[in-house]
Amino acid sequence: MEQYFMKDKKTVDPLKTYFNQIKKTPLLSFEQELDLSKRIENGDDEARKQLIESNLKLVVKIAKAFKTGDVSLLDLIQEGNLGLMKAAEKFDFRKRVRFSTYASWWIKQSIVRALSNKRRAIRLPHRKEEKIRKINKIINILSQKYMRNPEIPEIAKEMGITEKEIINLLSVSSHVISLDSEVNDVSGTLQEVIEDYSYDPDNELMQKSLREETLKFLESLKEKEREIIKYRFSFYGGKRYTLKNIGARMGISPETVRQIEMRALSKLKDLAGDLKEYCYN
Repeated sequence: MEQYFMKDKKTVDPLKTYFNQIKKTPLLSFEQELDLSKRIENGDDEARKQLIESNLKLVVKIAKAFKTGDVSLLDLIQEGNLGLMKAAEKFDFRKRVRFSTYASWWIKQSIVRALSNKRRAIRLPHRKEEKIRKINKIINILSQKYMRNPEIPEIAKEMGITEKEIINLLSVSSHVISLDSEVNDVSGTLQEVIEDYSYDPDNELMQKSLREETLKFLESLKEKEREIIKYRFSFYGGKRYTLKNIGARMGISPETVRQIEMRALSKLKDLAGDLKEYCYN
């Protein structure tokens, strides 16, 4: 989508110019999306371009939610557009899901990975970056628990990986420093002023996003199937209902509930594969 950013090099406000350009592109109906997906599968580049350009406003909406002081909105939009293009390549009309629902995951994943890489001077593979982030979090939690620096075996046990892998990851991490280090302009060590990572707002955001997108995928089910899945998998206040409880609520037998649940899960099987691509440990 470079042409949207480069078309008017003399503009004072490239972001405003970009917004004015993309708002001219009309949204697509569900039938149009399915038709474009079929054409893309047959190698139609023009169909791919149309599907992407019709969803550029979606990228802007998602990018605004990730806006930070150290990364411009324009950069976030560019990263999100890369995810959008990837989604257009992988979208399968046979699943009969709105493209915006499917593409949202690719857009968010692309933005989150870009933010993670921009915070490090040396770019690391995404999964390694995530493991390092988890190590840092565990170090902070264990330090508060034991009131001392945790040892490698303790960290490895908590992570569920080998001590050798912990050592290798710490050796390439620029974020891990001694908790006994003196802090400039503060009377005390880093351990005394370190931020408490037992609450992780980034993880909270991703979990909330996961729930919202999962609910969108459930819209592909029939009403009774959707309700049973919500009851069975704790969508109502964190309580998981039994087959007997659901049957009593819906006026059907537990066996009927079980059969409807199995049918619904079968329908969601393909969609679950898509969700796994965005969930990293």
